[in-house]
Amino acid sequence: MMVLERQRYLQNVPRDEALSLYLEKLAALGALGPGQPERIPVDKARGRVTAAPVYAKISSPHYHASAMDGIAVNTAATFGANETRPVRLVLGTEAFVVDTGDPLPEGCNAVVMIEELHFLNDQEVEIIAPAVPWQHVRTVGEDFIETEMVLASHQEVRPYDLGGLLTAGVMELDVFPRPRVALLPTGTEIILPGEPLVSGAVIESNSRVLGGLVEEWGGIPVVAPPTIDDYELLKQVILDYLSRSDMLAVIAGSSAGREDFTVSLFRELGEVYVHGVAIKPGKPVILGSIQGKPVIGVPGYPVSAALAWEFFGRPVLAKKCGLTVPARPRVRAYLGRKAVSPLGAEEFIRVKLGQVRDRLVIQTLPRGAGTVTSLVQADAIMTVPRLSEGYPAGSEVEVELLRPWEQIARTTVVVGSHDLVLDIIANLIQEQYPGRRLISSHVGSMGGLTALLRGEAHLAGIHLLDEDSGVYNIPYVQRILGDKPMILLNLAYRTQGILLPKGNPLRIERLADLTRKEIRFINRQRGSGTRLLLDYLLRKEKLAPGQINGYEREEYTHMAVAVAVASGNADTGLGIQAAAVSLGLDFVPIGEERYDLCIPAELWETEEIVVVRELLKEPVFRKATGQLQGYEFRDCGKIIGKTGDQA
Repeated sequence: MMVLERQRYLQNVPRDEALSLYLEKLAALGALGPGQPERIPVDKARGRVTAAPVYAKISSPHYHASAMDGIAVNTAATFGANETRPVRLVLGTEAFVVDTGDPLPEGCNAVVMIEELHFLNDQEVEIIAPAVPWQHVRTVGEDFIETEMVLASHQEVRPYDLGGLLTAGVMELDVFPRPRVALLPTGTEIILPGEPLVSGAVIESNSRVLGGLVEEWGGIPVVAPPTIDDYELLKQVILDYLSRSDMLAVIAGSSAGREDFTVSLFRELGEVYVHGVAIKPGKPVILGSIQGKPVIGVPGYPVSAALAWEFFGRPVLAKKCGLTVPARPRVRAYLGRKAVSPLGAEEFIRVKLGQVRDRLVIQTLPRGAGTVTSLVQADAIMTVPRLSEGYPAGSEVEVELLRPWEQIARTTVVVGSHDLVLDIIANLIQEQYPGRRLISSHVGSMGGLTALLRGEAHLAGIHLLDEDSGVYNIPYVQRILGDKPMILLNLAYRTQGILLPKGNPLRIERLADLTRKEIRFINRQRGSGTRLLLDYLLRKEKLAPGQINGYEREEYTHMAVAVAVASGNADTGLGIQAAAVSLGLDFVPIGEERYDLCIPAELWETEEIVVVRELLKEPVFRKATGQLQGYEFRDCGKIIGKTGDQA
């Protein structure tokens, strides 16, 4: 068995410098140009890139054609015609009936529209205005002239271009071959989608993501089966797939661990130009070449893999396709919560966007390199420069759009407490109101009210029990939002309780049991309604938070708490019954709470709010929520209260 020294990063190169160096090295090898052109039928050319200019074989139209229904005439015969002295023309000798597209008869040089004609009988027609030469006529070559260039070289062929080529008499054209890109997923721990899950197994999805991007960028993905972390086997697979591809990516194994073999293999088989780029996520990317072909070591975490592939794989593939990388649209937006970033690495944060009043607001998504949800949900990327420590709350920053602006502009922004019904609403809005959508950020009830105060949300989901009055939500709205007019619209009543593993092995039956030393508790974050309810109940039973093992451990959603309990990461936590049911957990109810939507009165009649209000009345909503356990919808859609100067 080969023994390898632990690998170290060669550099921590800034991204632009790393890419510039890589392209320079590949260009010197002659590894960046497109392959030898191939001739294909026009019918097969959509999405391909022209390898040479394409010229018209014929003129279009190739005859003088009528552009209107009417009569073809020689303009000399129409001179002097007006409303008081109309001119009569003899059909068949001085005027000829034509339809759109018909060739002009010999001697004719204009067409008079049928709407401007008065047919006196079968032999004569009367006109009241003279025709000018070539009016309503498509002359020879109006569209294309024979030998005129139809498409330039290095141009991607669009569906519209197919019509132009065929109209110009072009039946075949020369295009660059689509580059074949080998994708090699590696790791002893990975399994194929659909295979049985065991502890420690990781479902292999990176090759599908990178392969989809390759297809989107004009290449052909060649995906290898997963290969275990074995040096000699990996070498064999790399050489095999490189021999039938134009470039290659090894997925995972690019870091400096004891089973990260990629950099050593690249060095043995070819050259390594960069190992380690100053980006986060995606730092341990490897840029090199083997046998004169580009090779890239892509980190294994999904977000790292996607970013590294976009930053370094796409520019190489674009050049091999004969194209350049198009720039994405950029817009300015406001950051609701501060974003802290370490010095020394350019960080790329996935974000969601929504238009609230006249401001485009940012909701940051989880930043971990393994959080696939951030790839799925992202509307844009916010970049933190390498020598910056981040942005304070309220900053106006530039973001790079990943979705069409039209989708982002028609978004209802919800900030506040997590609830499963919000996901149902989001899905139904996209079904029932095409072009509209709803996004939510789970920062707790107090965070939702604060977002409303700053003008960063259309509405907030809240369930805040006031300890002194025993009233839900209204006291907190008055306390935080003061005299700002707000409307509380009820969404549901929810059963809160203690989440437990199936069978309740530790026999937890009441709140006081949480103080037992052996029990590992997981809490909700500060400012959440569930956390406030727990604190209220603890005080009521004269229990101190410090007596609970895990009181300081926090999660941001009910489902995250449920997952922690189901996975054995915690013995118990507080949450809603629906979360317990969804993961097959036991549940000890401790009471019912009211969950409301807090809406600024000034937004009540806006489209963003109206779609939510109307949806709550729809039978499709009641049907979708009817199966949820632990929910009661007796006041759903009703105004529960008003605050501010309207109260």
